[in-house]
Amino acid sequence: MKAFIVKKYGKKEKLHLSDWAVPSVNENDVLVQVHSAGVNLLDSLIRNGDFKLFLPYKPSFINGHDVAGVVTKIGSRVSKFKVGDEVYSRPSDHRVGTFAEYISINENDVALKPKNLSMEEAGSIPLVGLTAWQALIEIGKIQKGQKVFIQAGSGGVGTFAIQLAKHLGAFVATTTSNKNIELVKSLGADLIIDYKTEDFETKLKDYDLVLHSNRDSKILEKSLRILMSGGQLISLVGPPTPEFATTIGLPWYLKLVTKLISLGAKKKAKKLNTNFVFLFMRAEGRQLSEITKLIEAGIIKPVIDKVFSFEQTNEALSYVETGRSKGKVVIKVK
Repeated sequence: MKAFIVKKYGKKEKLHLSDWAVPSVNENDVLVQVHSAGVNLLDSLIRNGDFKLFLPYKPSFINGHDVAGVVTKIGSRVSKFKVGDEVYSRPSDHRVGTFAEYISINENDVALKPKNLSMEEAGSIPLVGLTAWQALIEIGKIQKGQKVFIQAGSGGVGTFAIQLAKHLGAFVATTTSNKNIELVKSLGADLIIDYKTEDFETKLKDYDLVLHSNRDSKILEKSLRILMSGGQLISLVGPPTPEFATTIGLPWYLKLVTKLISLGAKKKAKKLNTNFVFLFMRAEGRQLSEITKLIEAGIIKPVIDKVFSFEQTNEALSYVETGRSKGKVVIKVK
């Protein structure tokens, strides 16, 4: 099969289109013929080597974290799927590799594709959908009437998270540029701040939760200050925490590293009587099935900026790196 692989880590490295063996299928796996693959900033960070301390993939390996496609083979103990099923998934860490013609995935990380979505639309959902679900429902436990601040509302996670937060009954504030105001308004945002001309700290106060996705340390401090006492900042960009290290089973010395690098953020949060949480989303087919229900009910709609051909995978990645995409970027593989 054809696949785009990381031959060596580096920001200037391109993914290489290569011939690769079709992956084997273990007893609990399904083999999926990839029809489309969502492109995420995570794909760039993995290629750059930013996560190699915590996710030590050994080059060469196939990149890509989102998939929609058709099951072509099942393992001997698979019970949830059959050959011919249309599915989507964010494969678990160490099993990634959706920038390819086929991928083998544990059945617990897979869900049936929403019937009302095309393959390209479905391929855009898993990573951002699970990120928003785990932040707002699992960790944040958002209740009706609470106030949520979602940074970068027109991005991949932002466009999904706004819709989910509104479904949960929250009041939603977000940041975006002037040209994307109508988009985030159409998704349900109640208060929209143009980050180029306005300071969100002067407009927001006593928020229950901040979904934080900006690497600027000053933005982190401002975000903590707009929270109410007992509020939570859930960061998608770090710094990683010892709790995260424990969850993914890192050795003691890496737990120590996370303790040191997250100390500043945790201290600032504690001083304000707020909580700092780092979220590195995990694969979860059961949650993805719940997301399928919301999509089929018309509660959440995918937002896609551009669809690239499989051969244009590097161009798709470069476009995502500009930070200017509205919603998601998708690669059409089949």
